[in-house]
Amino acid sequence: MMLHKHQDSSKIALLTDASRKEIDEWIAKYPADKKQSAVMSALRIAQDQNAGYLTEDLIDAVAEYLGMESIAVYEVASFYSMYELKPVGKHKICVCTNISCMLNGSDQIVEHLQNKLKVKFGEITDDGKFSLKEVECLGACVNAPMFQIGEHYYENLTPEKIDKILDSLD
Repeated sequence: MMLHKHQDSSKIALLTDASRKEIDEWIAKYPADKKQSAVMSALRIAQDQNAGYLTEDLIDAVAEYLGMESIAVYEVASFYSMYELKPVGKHKICVCTNISCMLNGSDQIVEHLQNKLKVKFGEITDDGKFSLKEVECLGACVNAPMFQIGEHYYENLTPEKIDKILDSLD
């Protein structure tokens, strides 16, 4: 991604009316001179309106909307694993491979997913339905191994459970 100031017109128009309204709701939660505090929510909202990933232009739009430098917003977007800077599948499978999941068989879960979907971490299935992402702890260690798809956690995974979960998704 190039991180330069653009000479062209406002990028704010890239944010939909619904996105701007939702961002405004987050901005209202902070003092008027601290609207930049809504940056994480604004990035999530922009990502949601764009099939699950952020473009350079959307990052610029968020920066402009919040009165921030683009580089500061890009730093946030590139630091946190919930933001995507390239396209993802319709269903992004975030597989925890941290110590608790690893000790409980996440390597077998990863192998099963990669063989079933024929993708590695960071890739999208040919039909665009699934992408696979390796993530650190998702806070469900007691029920490891686990993964997250969308806002849903799936725990105590086995290959059989995975097949049923994937088959149930449109």
